[in-house]
Amino acid sequence: LKPNMVKNGLTGPKATPEEIAAATVTVLKRTVPVAMPGIFFLSGETALDEDNEEEATNNLNAINRLYPDLPWSVSFSYGKASQKTTIVTWMGDTANDPAAQQAILARSKANGDACKGKYVKGSCASVGVDGNILQAAGAY
Repeated sequence: LKPNMVKNGLTGPKATPEEIAAATVTVLKRTVPVAMPGIFFLSGETALDEDNEEEATNNLNAINRLYPDLPWSVSFSYGKASQKTTIVTWMGDTANDPAAQQAILARSKANGDACKGKYVKGSCASVGVDGNILQAAGAY
């Protein structure tokens, strides 16, 4: 299954990763059969003043940290939230390939740690909110 997490709207009050985890798990437990092998979350939209990479990783981490015994594998299928720092680092310039490859490796490891509830908030470098604008005008 490939849903979004239960999150506030772009202009509403901001929910914490723990609140997002609780709301998301509540909905999943009410609607998803235990026979479903896995939940692979989309990162979801975030406001331009939020770091979508870090927010998505923190939200996934909260789910797996707070609810380690769910009947499904809970993981990610992120697009933008896996790629932003990589794309902004690369920007179509092959000279930036090594740095971009390091960026995608680091974010993949961070999301892998979040699948185990072991991610440490802020431990993976990100271009932050400034990268939201750069990515939108980027090379892809």
